[in-house]
Amino acid sequence: MLVLGIDPGTAITGWGVVGKDADDLHLVDFGTIDTSKNSPLPQRLQTIHLQLGELISQHRPDAVAVEKLFFSKNVRTAMSVGQARGVALLAVAEGGLPLYEYTPLEVKQSVVGYGRATKDQVQQLVKLLLGLDFVPQPDDAADAIAVAICHIHSARLQAILAEEAGKR
Repeated sequence: MLVLGIDPGTAITGWGVVGKDADDLHLVDFGTIDTSKNSPLPQRLQTIHLQLGELISQHRPDAVAVEKLFFSKNVRTAMSVGQARGVALLAVAEGGLPLYEYTPLEVKQSVVGYGRATKDQVQQLVKLLLGLDFVPQPDDAADAIAVAICHIHSARLQAILAEEAGKR
C-alpha cells in the first residue's frame, strides 16, 4: 500500500508518501509546496493544484489522505486553508484516487495513541514508526506524513473488521 498524505495550507502545503509492506512502514518521499505571499491567491491555488497533480502522477499512490479542516478562531486562516483543501481534493479527484479525510485529533490518536498529543510527540512517533534517523522537516511535511500513517492504520483496522464480519 502506498499513501500520499496532505496537510493543506495556502502558504505551505505539506505532503508525504508512506508505503506499507507486510507490517513495515517506510517513508518514500516528502516535502512542501510553497507559495509566495506576494502572488495573487488564484495563482497560489493553481500552484498547489498543479504540483499535487504532478506528485500523484509521479508516485501513483493507492490512496490519498488529507487533513480535515478543524474549527479555527481565525476566520481568515480557516478560509485560506479551506481553499487549499479544495484544490487538493480536486487534484485527487482528477487523479481518480480514493480520498480519506482525518481530523488532527484522529491523526494524533492514530499515530501517538493520544488525541491531545503535542506536535513534538507526533513528530517523534513518526520518526520511530518509520525507523528514521531524523524528524522530517518542516513541520508541514511531518504533519502530512502523520496523516498518511493515520490512513494506513485506519485501513488496517477496517480490513480486520471486514474480515471478522465475513466470518459471521
